[in-house]
Amino acid sequence: MHANLILASTSPYRAELLAKLGLEFSQQSPDCDETPLPNEAAPDLVLRLAIAKAQSLQANSNETSTIIGSDQVANVDGVIIGKPGNHENAISQLKNQAGRTVVFHTGLCVIKGDKKLTCVVPTTVKFRSLDDEQISRYLAADKPYNCAGSFKSESLGATIVESMTSDDPTALIGLPLIQLAGFINRLGTPVP
Repeated sequence: MHANLILASTSPYRAELLAKLGLEFSQQSPDCDETPLPNEAAPDLVLRLAIAKAQSLQANSNETSTIIGSDQVANVDGVIIGKPGNHENAISQLKNQAGRTVVFHTGLCVIKGDKKLTCVVPTTVKFRSLDDEQISRYLAADKPYNCAGSFKSESLGATIVESMTSDDPTALIGLPLIQLAGFINRLGTPVP
């Protein structure tokens, strides 16, 4: 078992994904400011935050711990879109995204000792044209208030999109397992 694997996140979605790798891990809340820097591009933001989340736990862990940090934002025409936090913001986000292409950027950082592996995995999502009633029904059913762009691809979100393109479908849920498994293997934890 690998109890020295630490997920720097309290996200139930990320924990559920990491559990699929069959490794023992713990979850800890990272301590970092998630405010975007002025004019910061979405890929730069998620990479910086993934690194900051992992590094925030590094000081209180031992050298053999492998720490995983991840972050995600959506990007519509260069505008960064995070988690809506409430119903009204979710309505606004989905109205803005309806009929448009949105790029979700998921940053990943895995740290062990002085080794740090990072990547950003983009996922392009084309939303269907949505009317107010469709948006209301979707939000009532999925309640994606803690998801970037008010959208859960692993649930009913599939009903409000036309297409999704990504090198790693789990990236859209919040943790790119293809990249993560490779990083963990490179740092000495065999998967599977």
